[in-house]
Amino acid sequence: MEYKKNDLLTVTIEDMGHDGEGIGKVDGYTVFVKDTVIGDKVQAKIMKAKKNYGYARLVEIMEPSKDRVEPRCAYARQCGGCQIQALSYEKQLAYKQQKIENNLIRIGGFQKEEIPMQPIIGMEDPYHYRNKAQFPVGCDKEGHLIAGFYAGRTHSIISNRKCYLGVEVNEQILNLVLAHMEAYDIPAYDETTGKGLVRHVLIRYGFQSKEIMVCLVVNGSRIPGAEDLIAKLREIPGMTSISLNINREKTNVILGRKGKLLWGQEYITDTIGPIAYQISPQSFYQVNPVQTQKLYEKALEYAGLEGNETVWDLYCGIGTISLFLAQKAKQVYGVEIVPAAIEDAKRNATLNHITNAEFFVGKAEEVLPEKYEKEGIYADVIVVDPPRKGCEESVLATMVKMQPKRIVYVSCDSATLARDLKYLRGEGYEVKKVQGVDQFPHTVHVETVVLLSQQKPDDTIEIDLDLDELDATSAELKATYQEIKDYVLKEFGLKVSSLYISQVKRKCGIEVGENYNLPKSENARVPQCPKEKEEAIKAALKYFAMI
Repeated sequence: MEYKKNDLLTVTIEDMGHDGEGIGKVDGYTVFVKDTVIGDKVQAKIMKAKKNYGYARLVEIMEPSKDRVEPRCAYARQCGGCQIQALSYEKQLAYKQQKIENNLIRIGGFQKEEIPMQPIIGMEDPYHYRNKAQFPVGCDKEGHLIAGFYAGRTHSIISNRKCYLGVEVNEQILNLVLAHMEAYDIPAYDETTGKGLVRHVLIRYGFQSKEIMVCLVVNGSRIPGAEDLIAKLREIPGMTSISLNINREKTNVILGRKGKLLWGQEYITDTIGPIAYQISPQSFYQVNPVQTQKLYEKALEYAGLEGNETVWDLYCGIGTISLFLAQKAKQVYGVEIVPAAIEDAKRNATLNHITNAEFFVGKAEEVLPEKYEKEGIYADVIVVDPPRKGCEESVLATMVKMQPKRIVYVSCDSATLARDLKYLRGEGYEVKKVQGVDQFPHTVHVETVVLLSQQKPDDTIEIDLDLDELDATSAELKATYQEIKDYVLKEFGLKVSSLYISQVKRKCGIEVGENYNLPKSENARVPQCPKEKEEAIKAALKYFAMI
């Protein structure tokens, strides 16, 4: 049956999409209905009709799902922040677990039985978990000052100073700021005209330290009555930093490039596990510290560090994961494109008396090849925590060249994660564990941490023989295989096998024993020495005067 705009349908919701919208079918026609949950029977009005599917608006819940709950927040349906607060928390976790698995199957090309999924890690109390909030400030239709959150997919502000995901002190701070604006007749910023002063109120809170930061984002360089406002904010226990961020641009980007400290420190300090971090208004810092500790502990567990490993942490931010890894690694190298973040990372390393972590500014796809191919810095373990778009393919390619024993992939988007895992699996890495961590209860977002390890194909045989005991030419006797390995490791930071040394010797016209690499079947595939290792081995052969 063909449906058109404004048609009314009765539909039972059977699934949920990636953005939390309900999905149901009527006579084979798929309907997406926002604000519904699995199990709801609803009446919906089609707003946009395609041939085989349509988008509909919820008109009435005829029979609520057994998993439907009453949202704590009165604005949950209007606000763009919580997409699935009407779904029981137990069912939210099941939905997120399934979301990860579905993406690995649909995008990654995995079979269900191939996915080593671990039970998702949820929260005991999935409320008041955010340590950061950014409240836009504006005016309602009557011209009254308001602060809250943008309605979904709009820049229309929903007036709400009490968010159940943020810490409770946020409401007190917003009340003080808006009362001060009213007392001093300070206008809110108007996106349409570009006039007005106060754009956003940014609040950060240290869950362990109890320190508070307030940063007013303003379309100017000062705020009237600043001393009065500072005095009132300072009465709040834990207040540590009060500042202005200057943003005069007509842009949707919240923070401008310049800041101005009004009182206190330029940062607050908080801890995740044993590691302390200094956090500025601009710092990227995970918003859910309770779950972040669980996530990082899982990443550290998957890294399998014993104290002798060299680890690369790509997209390292302010060094949050790097410093966790440094507790058990021999050496950690972090890479991040934002210079301020790297400065924070270095400062955090000093703060924690960590000396085995080094940080580089730049794109991971540029820094990693530079350090590996030109300076020979290798990796036993690589950890990646990229933005939503995932890893650049050049980064993945260099990771494969470096041949780390393990790769730990931390992802905030399971769709791009699945795409990248498909690439890595095609290059000889096996997915050993997949762990979801619910960083963002009541939203559709979920973090995932994956362990990959080098996997030799079933038809590949790599035999590491002591070839010095086999038939050897006089040239071979100038250096043992172990001496060549030691030289390559010392000079180039590369680990090479006897198999690779034998291959390069043959290319250089040096005879090797007859027993070199005898496959069990004629179809067996022998791994070939990578180009950079071949050049390193040749350098060793020249050093030992063998060529």
